[in-house]
Amino acid sequence: MGRIAVIGAGMGAMAAAARLAVAGHRVTVYERTETFGGGVRRFERDGFAFDTGPGLLPLPAVYRDLFVKTGKEPLEDLVELVQVDPSARHVFADGTEVALPNASRAGVVTALDEALGGGAGQRWGDFLVRAREAWDRTRRPLLEEPLWPNWQVLAEREPYPSVPHRKLLRTRRAATLAEIGAWELRDERLAALLNSHALAYGLDPRDTPASAAVLPYLEHAFGTWYVRGGIRELARAVYERCVKRRVEFVFGAEVTGVLEKAGRVAGVELADGGVADADFVVAGVPPEALSRPAVRTDAGPAPRQGLPSRLTVLLALRGGRPEGTAHRTVVHPADRAAELDGLFGSAPAAPGTVTVLRPDDPALVPDAGHEAVALVSTVPAGSGGPDGAERMITVAERAIPGLRDRVVWQEVRTPADIAAETGAVGGAVPPPALAAGAGGLLHPANTTELSGLFTVGGWSHPGGGLPHAGMSGALVAGLIVEGPEFRGSR
Repeated sequence: MGRIAVIGAGMGAMAAAARLAVAGHRVTVYERTETFGGGVRRFERDGFAFDTGPGLLPLPAVYRDLFVKTGKEPLEDLVELVQVDPSARHVFADGTEVALPNASRAGVVTALDEALGGGAGQRWGDFLVRAREAWDRTRRPLLEEPLWPNWQVLAEREPYPSVPHRKLLRTRRAATLAEIGAWELRDERLAALLNSHALAYGLDPRDTPASAAVLPYLEHAFGTWYVRGGIRELARAVYERCVKRRVEFVFGAEVTGVLEKAGRVAGVELADGGVADADFVVAGVPPEALSRPAVRTDAGPAPRQGLPSRLTVLLALRGGRPEGTAHRTVVHPADRAAELDGLFGSAPAAPGTVTVLRPDDPALVPDAGHEAVALVSTVPAGSGGPDGAERMITVAERAIPGLRDRVVWQEVRTPADIAAETGAVGGAVPPPALAAGAGGLLHPANTTELSGLFTVGGWSHPGGGLPHAGMSGALVAGLIVEGPEFRGSR
């Protein structure tokens, strides 16, 4: 079988490496940093431990499939998956709060009706039914199949079945998430709930296509999960599966270019001047990370530019985690318009949505008298710092009264830290692929113009997010093993 060079040890790259090794290929992963996981990292100090990347896992079936296809030990034998309940607690600008049960439409409808009144739960439940239709229409072409040359069909067709909205003499249908909130949900708090799913991926709900309704639906239908010990444990399990399948890892090895010979990939060039021959190359890095030649895609839109990043504040707190505390609390800002203008326009930064993560996990704290809390917010790429962290703590106090008095120490993780770990300019974080919107949220295909060169991970089809990284690895492995006739998993 062939020699395969994988550039980067992110989750998508490792998922591809494990599958390719099982298929009989000789796989070597070149990672410029000294560890695996890409943006899935851990920070430890004084007996506290924190995830510095994603804190929760949607759609764990993707990684269950990876472990089934690459060995005898299933995922649950290697990590402990815990379903988070409630899925999230929301604190709205007017002080209203609601805790949403995990993966229960009836429970969510009841909770929203009790908290918000006025048939809010029923409107959200009806929205989830329509979101399911959008999911059913897009799941396979967006997530389970390679992006084929006729990708423009996905760009033009809006899969979300909007409800007709009549105003004066005109009838319109929602084309964006913001319009769904205004015309179909008809409650500022429900709109905030919907918009928070877009903002978590760095998307502006004002121009994000209505097809993004699949984001809250995915969480609702498949649940929200936590990996005991932190999501970094999932990265460790994938890395160890690769090692067991005899994937070789070379850390501290920066790939600067892809070698070409007679119109086909021939290997990779390393920063130290070395060369590694390869029959196939899988690039799991942002497009700008390779200088010679640039990764050229032969299908799909060009890579997106100007994507936001994340600011994370890690808080070591005195005092244990109170019984019944929600794992995740989303604190909504008082001025959503100011948040959006600061994120996606030229206005000054304003207090935005803050996600408060409070895992019930003894492995993350030195003892029961302390708590490890992470605050996460979407920020412009290249920004972040003490001022942003202080604003986040102020917002988070609405969810954790007396928060500042409990702080033992804090660590701020900025977009610059993400850039150092992933190579993405400004620490930009790619969103998942979405249909419609003229293709603005589709990602370049995994195939490229250079024969034998493939792309994997958040910067290529099907985009960013932990489940999407695993799917990307499966697609690239299928394209290499089965060739151009590969049509996705069944």
